[in-house]
Amino acid sequence: MTSTPAPSIPAVSSDRGGAPRVAIVTGAARGIGKAIAERLGADGLHVVVADLPGARAGIDETVAGIQAAGGRASGHEVDVVDESSVEALVAAAVADGGQLDVFVANAGIAQVEPLLDYEEKDFQKIFDVNVTGVFNSYRQAAKQFIRQGEGGKIVGAASIVAFRPFALLGPYSATKWAVRGLTQAAAMEWAEHGITVNAYGPGIVGTAMWDLIDEKLAAQQGLAKGEALAENARSILLGRVSVPEDVAKLVSFLSSPDSDYVTGQTYLVDGGIQFS
Repeated sequence: MTSTPAPSIPAVSSDRGGAPRVAIVTGAARGIGKAIAERLGADGLHVVVADLPGARAGIDETVAGIQAAGGRASGHEVDVVDESSVEALVAAAVADGGQLDVFVANAGIAQVEPLLDYEEKDFQKIFDVNVTGVFNSYRQAAKQFIRQGEGGKIVGAASIVAFRPFALLGPYSATKWAVRGLTQAAAMEWAEHGITVNAYGPGIVGTAMWDLIDEKLAAQQGLAKGEALAENARSILLGRVSVPEDVAKLVSFLSSPDSDYVTGQTYLVDGGIQFS
């Protein structure tokens, strides 16, 4: 009895002959995206720092920080809602570094509102950025990887709310559930090309978004500033609110050859709030 040979699948991590691997990070002008870009720069990748035109100063600051630390980086503007803009970003990254190896679809927005107060235009906007933007990013990255024929790594921004929604973050939670599902579907379809697709799910992070959540919850519950955040933080087993660098460490792994046999997963990095 003869066995059918397994199909040949390109290796995920290609040998660049000494040239640095190239990673795009969207939403990298500040916060978690900036920390991810800085970490990948420290890992030796050429990092393409991308964000909206209005964030040009932040783009330049992130690029300068990576370069000052001895890394390689370039900056480009992008609107992830416009797929042609993402396509142009990928082309720019290839022009900068020779090819593309990693795409971190980090760009996203949040709005803190009770569901009954949410306006239709805001609901549409958050889905445009957080779901359509990730869809556009995943597709354009995959198309480039397939053209190159050497596999690649796609990493998306999910959240703890992709597993357990939070009050006042209803539509945001829905978008992150969608990212988790899209990540799984993309992993299934593109594995034959040697492309891995994973996502990261931050918990409570010391960023502007969580400052706004604290402010809204405090107003709703009659608490002082900081008390609502502290109340939520009590559920963290490791005893502290996370910082962007905690998330960047996980993305470093998902972007590296160490994760070559990992795909379709959404990893929580929340200090032990939610078990999946």
